[in-house]
Amino acid sequence: MSSSDSTPKLYKAREPIFPRRVSGAFRNLKWIIMILTLGVYYISPWLRFDRGPKLPDQAILVDMANRRFFFFWIEIWPHEFYFIAGLLIMAGLGLFLFTSAAGRVWCGYACPQTVWTDLYILVERWIEGDRNARLRLHRQKKLDFRKVRLRVTKWIVWLLIGLATGGAWVFYFTDAPTLLVDLLTGNAHPVAYGTMAVLTATTFVFGGFAREQICIYACPWPRIQAAMMDEDTLVVGYRHWRGEPREKHRKGIDTSGLGDCIDCMACVNVCPVGIDIRDGQQLECITCALCIDACDEVMDKIGKPRGLIDYMALTDEPLEIAGNAPKPIWKHILRPRTIMYTGIWSLVGFGLLFALFIQPDIDMTVAPVRNPTYVMLSDGSIRNIYDVRLRNKHGEDRPFQISTTGSDDLLVDIEGGEDQTVLVPADGTKLQRVYVIAPAHSGPATSDRTPFTMWVTDTINQDRASTETVFNGKGN
Repeated sequence: MSSSDSTPKLYKAREPIFPRRVSGAFRNLKWIIMILTLGVYYISPWLRFDRGPKLPDQAILVDMANRRFFFFWIEIWPHEFYFIAGLLIMAGLGLFLFTSAAGRVWCGYACPQTVWTDLYILVERWIEGDRNARLRLHRQKKLDFRKVRLRVTKWIVWLLIGLATGGAWVFYFTDAPTLLVDLLTGNAHPVAYGTMAVLTATTFVFGGFAREQICIYACPWPRIQAAMMDEDTLVVGYRHWRGEPREKHRKGIDTSGLGDCIDCMACVNVCPVGIDIRDGQQLECITCALCIDACDEVMDKIGKPRGLIDYMALTDEPLEIAGNAPKPIWKHILRPRTIMYTGIWSLVGFGLLFALFIQPDIDMTVAPVRNPTYVMLSDGSIRNIYDVRLRNKHGEDRPFQISTTGSDDLLVDIEGGEDQTVLVPADGTKLQRVYVIAPAHSGPATSDRTPFTMWVTDTINQDRASTETVFNGKGN
């Protein structure tokens, strides 16, 4: 034996996993969720929504050029980024809630890696056959025409799915029909082609080849989930007290002392991450519950009750061994931890809804010009300069009037205008320089700092917005 053969390897070589087809309630639920999530992802950029002549009519649009986000009738501007932050907080709390209640159900049903991997395995099964056929093709050393044809066909379909995935992503950032024409005619921006190429490659590799390795090694959630779970969390588990000792049931063998498990390996053969759930809870398990469907199918065939593999909590097993009924599912779900997560999640959601409903159609920000702090005019009056950014969220141009409150001595002068009115373009902003003047011997002129409020009024519907600021005087 050479020295290289005797040296232990740092990493175990990956053994390809070829999940067997299975049917059942949880597999059907995964199909439904896969159809819904993929449908929403691919179709959403093509939904239209009429916002008027000067706004985009794409229902869901991340307008990077104008720094705005559109979701049907909702319009989020850059200064309203707290909406995005709130949604991210709700997503995190929702993940905590579902994990504490039912383990890694997000990973098993709705995670993009799981959804696209399921789709790629479905294509693989259509082209190469079910588990045994794919295993024979994998173990076949000879590279004949049939193997090349099947592999090339599968990879082409995978690439087309990856291309559609990357294409759908870039459609969210500009008008989808226009971008599609530009992509087909070669007139799209290089960033669009580059983004599509990267997403096509990652979808192809992650869904077609890496698969469970992304869940096991690349994703941090398996390491974090333990902090979200406790002994009352519902997870996929194997009832040892009922299944052991396990042995294949053959004719002529006394099965009176054996458990219900016949060691058929059905639960292992359908597992997308290749684990044996009978070995107990494992980091790799994504709680997809396909092993439950496979085991229930076998139990039906041999005349045993279902539930040898099932959703259960650690607190249920001692009760079942003692012959008592386990806790109802609602008691596992409604407990202090999940109630706390639900409460916080609801508070954030209600806060976002409240902020959305009170969202004004006009807004302003005021930035005092600090160099110079003030200017003394020829008649002795004091002038401060402010840069005022006005926002008009209406679909047509609106005249805005600027005024002040807090001191009767302050006068407003608009740069470039004869009065205090500014025309702000539809669904846009305008940076306006505003002069605030205090007469020579007035209180604001002779004081160091005088607080006041600057107001902007929509002269059409009388909507108002305000910002508190300070007038700098020359002091005594």
